[in-house]
Amino acid sequence: MGNDVIFNKIETIERCINRIKAVYDNNLDNLNDYTKQDSIILNIQRSCEAAIDLAMHIISEKNLGIPQNSRDSFEVLNSNNIIDDELNKKMKSMVGFRNIAVHDYKALNLRIVQVIIESHLKDFSDYIYCINKLL
Repeated sequence: MGNDVIFNKIETIERCINRIKAVYDNNLDNLNDYTKQDSIILNIQRSCEAAIDLAMHIISEKNLGIPQNSRDSFEVLNSNNIIDDELNKKMKSMVGFRNIAVHDYKALNLRIVQVIIESHLKDFSDYIYCINKLL
C-alpha cells in the first residue's frame, strides 16, 4: 500500500488538530473572533478532507469497492472492519459538518463547532489509530 500517501494524510490531520487546539486555547471566546473562528473551521474542514482522502486511498489500494460519495467511503471502511460502527457514524457526521462549512457557511452553528472542538477532535485520533493498524 502507498504508505507515503497515508503518512502524509495522517500528518495533515494531526497538524490541523494541533492548530485547532492552539487557536481555540480552551477559550470559548475565541470562537467570537472571526479570524480565529475561520482558522478553526478551515482546519476542521482540512482534517475532514484528509480523512476522506485517506479512506478513498485505502479503499482503492485494497480494492474494497467504489464509494458513491464521501460519507460512503467510511461505510466501506466499516463494512471491511477497518473502523467500527461508532467511528463510522462520527466520521460521516464530520463530513456533514464539512459540507455545511464549504457550501453554506452562514448556516454554521458555533455551538456545533464548540462541541466538535471539545468532544470530537478525538474522533480523528481514533480514525488515525484504526488506519495505523493496517500498516
